[in-house]
Amino acid sequence: MMQYRKDRKGEDLSVLGFGCMRFKRKGTGIDIEEAEREIMLAYESGVNYFDTAYLYPGSEAALGEILERNGIREKVKIATKLPQYLIGNLNACERYFREELTRLRTGYVDYYLMHHLTDLAMWEKLKSIGIREWIDEKKKSGAIRNIGFSYHGNSDNFIRILKDYDWDICQIQYNYYDENSQAGRKGLLAAYELGIPVVIMEPLRGGKLVNMLPEEAKELMEASGTAWTPAEWSFRWLYDQKEVTVVLSGMNSSDMVRENVRTASEALPGCMDDETREILSRVTGIIRKGEKVGCTGCRYCMPCPRGVDIPGTFLCWNTMYLENKFEGRKQYIQTVALTKEPSFASQCIGCGACEKHCPQEISIREKLKEADRDLLPLPYRLTAKAARKFMFRGHK
Repeated sequence: MMQYRKDRKGEDLSVLGFGCMRFKRKGTGIDIEEAEREIMLAYESGVNYFDTAYLYPGSEAALGEILERNGIREKVKIATKLPQYLIGNLNACERYFREELTRLRTGYVDYYLMHHLTDLAMWEKLKSIGIREWIDEKKKSGAIRNIGFSYHGNSDNFIRILKDYDWDICQIQYNYYDENSQAGRKGLLAAYELGIPVVIMEPLRGGKLVNMLPEEAKELMEASGTAWTPAEWSFRWLYDQKEVTVVLSGMNSSDMVRENVRTASEALPGCMDDETREILSRVTGIIRKGEKVGCTGCRYCMPCPRGVDIPGTFLCWNTMYLENKFEGRKQYIQTVALTKEPSFASQCIGCGACEKHCPQEISIREKLKEADRDLLPLPYRLTAKAARKFMFRGHK
């Protein structure tokens, strides 16, 4: 039986959420028949949280059509997102919101998130145009039932945003490999202490913790005697933590839905013991063998007096070699480059303050220079510059 955890109003949310970004494509659009089979199978299995966004191509419209056709809109929770990076004034905010309601064929959104905040400055900009008053009006009318934000940035800025507003929900990237990256466990615990439900995205790191696991890691999992698949290991690690409310999965096959539902039905806080946690710790160590730099994301090197995001830089640099160069550079632009106050590796002046506190004894100054050259060759530097200009237009 599907497990549920509570939101701030005491309503049940299925611990497995359906991430609607990765529907199968057919021709130039979404394979609506296949998407309907998967959504209805998930719904009939107890999933009641469906996550989409304005910028997921065709996703809102497909979800709205399927829910309406099957008469289940009132029986599920829809989470979608305001493309805040496109917003310059409240007229634009209203226009995007109305368009989303039309796509979703609904008069209200259960959970409306500010999409892709990377630091407090982005939220401050929204406040400056009157977003709080707009939210208040929408909540009063019932058009928005709960308000939240999705986040890509460091834990310090995440906590600042958390404490700056009375949020109903938040969404972060979190998995056993990224335990101390972005908002990380520090952010998860901060949200829990404030009573804010946390929705997890990228539990499998975009499938990398299944499809790109080293053979040595797979063999270690198989030798454990648990019979858990790599995906199940990842989900169980999350469900073991009472601070996690919903775990999203971008399911695009019926088999995937069935496996994830089974895991969500069985895994409760405490579902892992010291032995299985130690196995995942060893798996993480195996994955890290392919890294360029042995940074664990502990953040003892922070804050940098020049504003460099040292752990964020090293995470993206490692991603270039654990996954591929494009993915690492994309993540660097997405999470490190797009903060209001610049946090590039190139800002390092070589003071060495960070190295005094690094438990891994990393030559941080030297490695930052290498990372900067690797992460931002000229085309990517120009892309980062253009992206910053776009994201922060209108900021004071």
